[in-house]
Amino acid sequence: MKRIPIVLIIFRLLLGPVMIALTYRFGAAIRFELVVLMVLGLLSDIFDGIAARKAGVSSPQLRRMDSQTDLVFWLCVGWCSWLLNPEVILAYKIPITVVFVMEAMTYVVSIAKFGKETCTHALLSKLWGLTLLAVFVAIIGFSYGGWAMKTAVFFGLISHLDVFLIILLLPKWTYDVPSFYHAYLIRKGIPFKRNTLFHESE
Repeated sequence: MKRIPIVLIIFRLLLGPVMIALTYRFGAAIRFELVVLMVLGLLSDIFDGIAARKAGVSSPQLRRMDSQTDLVFWLCVGWCSWLLNPEVILAYKIPITVVFVMEAMTYVVSIAKFGKETCTHALLSKLWGLTLLAVFVAIIGFSYGGWAMKTAVFFGLISHLDVFLIILLLPKWTYDVPSFYHAYLIRKGIPFKRNTLFHESE
């Protein structure tokens, strides 16, 4: 049981490059399989944290590894989308670029303030992950962006704003912060209860 979280994280870390290799090898003929693998990747992300908390092995190191694996995985899925349908990505190149810049800036600001990358696992970020799944299913499965892309961009923007506020409000580096409001509570020393389905309780 204690090994399950790290196995799921490593599975997701390896899955991204495998998806890219398959896309280069088979192209559009493997769209359905890529969608299945992407869903498996998301499920591994959901259950690694749950398994870690159930087994009592959740730690800052494991949560940081989980966050960085998420970044690698979704970048790989994005690259598969680009290989299959670059025109869909190019149609939204400006908002996508803004989201990429905001993602990079969260790292810059967090490292500048705390000496390490952000690891909030905020609720809005989790919601953004679901919209990423929707848009990549739309692109990879159906060569479509549309409302799914607009929704993903919107939640990408507001989730990064949330992370920026969390970083600015936290007095010291902390992982598993549900929102900027909870960061404010931490700053004021006000206790609150975390939902153990999503975050480690204290």
